[in-house]
Amino acid sequence: MGEPGLALIAGALTTLNPCVFPILPLVVGSAAQDSRNAPLLMGLGMATSFALLGLLTGLLAGASGFDQDLVRQVSAALMVVFGLALLVPQGKAVFARLLSPLSNRASALSTQLDSGHPSALNGAARSLGMGMLLGFVWTPCSGPLLASTLMLASTGGAADTFLTLTIFGLGAATPLISAGYLSRADLGRLRSWVLAHGERTQQLMGVLLAVIGLTVVLGADKALESVLIRLLPSS
Repeated sequence: MGEPGLALIAGALTTLNPCVFPILPLVVGSAAQDSRNAPLLMGLGMATSFALLGLLTGLLAGASGFDQDLVRQVSAALMVVFGLALLVPQGKAVFARLLSPLSNRASALSTQLDSGHPSALNGAARSLGMGMLLGFVWTPCSGPLLASTLMLASTGGAADTFLTLTIFGLGAATPLISAGYLSRADLGRLRSWVLAHGERTQQLMGVLLAVIGLTVVLGADKALESVLIRLLPSS
């Protein structure tokens, strides 16, 4: 599946989250009163903010001058930590406390945007701006997934990091956009599924992230890569 697949799933689980998804209809419904395109603009804003975060992370990682093998090992070790945080409720609580200042600041900015007087242009700009902030409003719930994706992406160059976080953002934006355009019955069914399975799905993602990180730390990924290279045809 590779980094793009993992980033897409991690992004979707950011909003398909028992503490996020139930409030999506309220958030999107309020914005949709200004424009039918508001959910799409909010999704675009969210994907854009994560893409810019990926670009910034990639540029900082490239300019740091650290040995790439060291960056890779530290990132893999942190991925194990973030994966375990998804498995243990106390771990997610620690993330929530650490990220609450960022979440509170983003929430305050989104409230300021939402209180503006609507017009055709301002309404569109407000929806886009709110979408850019929403991912950070929800960081206490989705912090381990976002942090894991950043660590996974930072082992590549700036372009790879930008691409990975863009895909993460598209994954996160998909449920957001869907909440604006699904029928009430379909939205109710999806909400029931998230409440019933969202926590377990995040735990499975935590196991996957921890296993990937541990594989890199132990060097098993290089051994697996070498086996696959020998098995694959030269073409």
